[in-house]
Amino acid sequence: MEPKYPEVEVQLIGEDGNAFGILGVVTKAMRTAGIDGKERSQFMFEATAGDYDNLLAVVQQWVTVE
Repeated sequence: MEPKYPEVEVQLIGEDGNAFGILGVVTKAMRTAGIDGKERSQFMFEATAGDYDNLLAVVQQWVTVE
């Protein structure tokens, strides 16, 4: 399944299970790509609405993970 923003690419290697680190990497990449604040807020809402597995699933639904 294609992510919502396939042009936004993030590397999560080195984050070692740090949810806050993952959120920071993804939101920074989204901001750099010019994705507006409303969309970034929606991502944050979805990503933080569950456990760590939910976070990873939501990240993969929104951006390309390398």
